[in-house]
Amino acid sequence: MKAVRQVLGTVRGWGYPDLDEDDLERVVRVLVTAAVEDGGKRLSVHLGDQDHKVLVAVLSHTTGAPDQAVLGTVATLATVDSVGTDTGEDGRRMWAVLDAEPRRRPVRGTAAVRGEAPA
Repeated sequence: MKAVRQVLGTVRGWGYPDLDEDDLERVVRVLVTAAVEDGGKRLSVHLGDQDHKVLVAVLSHTTGAPDQAVLGTVATLATVDSVGTDTGEDGRRMWAVLDAEPRRRPVRGTAAVRGEAPA
């Protein structure tokens, strides 16, 4: 899917090495598929990032009925913080915010982290 490739390429350039790309791909696929099913002649994908969060918003440019199952599917992904949908002048808008914060690994002691022998 062209949208997935473009989104992954763009977000990789933002420098979030610990972002779960599988979740990001799934979000894009589900939201774009739902927008296509709205039956419009075009759709648009918008991206944003702030404070280690990545926003994916998809507009169908037609007034489709919000499908709560779509949001439920996206909301179950591990790194998705929030989802939403609304309808405005530009059509139905669906979005998801993913957490791109690096996962913290347990630290057992400074020596183990630095690779030094304990004193």
